[in-house]
Amino acid sequence: MNYLDQTGLLPGGNRYRGNLHSHTTVSDGNWTPEEAAREYRAHGYSFLVLTDHDIYTDRTDLDTDDFILLPGVEASATLRAGRRMAKTHHLLGIGIPGAANPFRDGERLSPPRFEGGWDGAAAAQALCDTLRARGCLVVYNHPIWSRVEEGEFIHTRGLTALEVWNYATVSESGLGWDDARWDVMLRAGNDLFAVATDDNHNGGTYDESFGGWITVRAAALTREAITAAILAGSYYSSAGPEIEAWGVRDNRVWVECSLCERINMLAGGPIGNGRTALAPGGGALRGASFPLRGGEEYVRVECVDHRGRKAWSNPLRLRPAPDGE
Repeated sequence: MNYLDQTGLLPGGNRYRGNLHSHTTVSDGNWTPEEAAREYRAHGYSFLVLTDHDIYTDRTDLDTDDFILLPGVEASATLRAGRRMAKTHHLLGIGIPGAANPFRDGERLSPPRFEGGWDGAAAAQALCDTLRARGCLVVYNHPIWSRVEEGEFIHTRGLTALEVWNYATVSESGLGWDDARWDVMLRAGNDLFAVATDDNHNGGTYDESFGGWITVRAAALTREAITAAILAGSYYSSAGPEIEAWGVRDNRVWVECSLCERINMLAGGPIGNGRTALAPGGGALRGASFPLRGGEEYVRVECVDHRGRKAWSNPLRLRPAPDGE
């Protein structure tokens, strides 16, 4: 089978680094919104979303010429067993400019609370629907940390992305890797992107800032351009490496990246469609190319540096080329 050529990162535009998941003194964080904006700007970030628990934050007053805040919230629904939290859904809502019926700055959500049992899938869908009805794109956060089973979230309709790397939960308890569940969702036909984030609270117990981000390719540093790029998947996620460009060309998956130790090509479809390229003799790779065998439903790439840190592309659904191409 021959596949149509596709580009994974749209050409042109500028690159902007941002963190989509952070907490402040508005809920349970230790930095004020002003401190969070100042610190992320000082560390080379171009945008930040303040996503305090069940409280919407929209602080355009903290914008500068080279740094902006996007409005957001981390909404929750929780199953309790006595005094303990047994399971929870945490979903990011990031405000889309110009959307109807948006949240107001400081508006509080009423998080659903369940005792003893719940329909987890229905609770996740209802929370997603609520955020979308209020003009937000929606990201599902840290499912392995949240103790939810796959059937309780993988079929949620309307998600833009899954959080595949959560720096705080990796630092706290090693429970911040969810890229395998991303593939479960992609194989089930639930097309969505990935994000890497910090989920920083800055309590000082462990490092949790500046360890997970997305790099967006957009025409300008505006709310409209950055949000449009996220919705289009014109970005990659990272805990370290950089992806310069990637795509499908002449029935091969290709990628160009910063110095890496290994590059993985992951694909849907039959067993054995994936590949890994390893740097020879302790050297480093700046890219790789993988032949497609046929039957791949989607492809994505991961670039892994010598410290084990990853960068994740968003997936491409493969399309057959017309006869003769």
